[in-house]
Amino acid sequence: MKVAIEILTGPLFYIEVGDDATVGDLKKQIASQQELPCDRLILTLDLENDQDHMIIKDDQDEDSLVDCGIKDGSKIFLSFTPIDDESTLQFVESTLPDSSID
Repeated sequence: MKVAIEILTGPLFYIEVGDDATVGDLKKQIASQQELPCDRLILTLDLENDQDHMIIKDDQDEDSLVDCGIKDGSKIFLSFTPIDDESTLQFVESTLPDSSID
């Protein structure tokens, strides 16, 4: 099965996976092909009427693509979870006056 993947801030590309592939398999193929961190991928399935979308949750990684409604020719939007970077928070705390930190 061939699915179209569109990065919301980037290109459209295609991934070829087997008919028995899981969501996790698809994420691994995307991560490998595009050199992206697999654990930060968020997949949103475009439901063919161009108005509805379905977010594929992390707990669905073991589900087959077919069970999630993904079929040959499906379009999936790709976005990312934010990086959990505490350095920004530490910088903000260190630049605030002592009276504002509780």
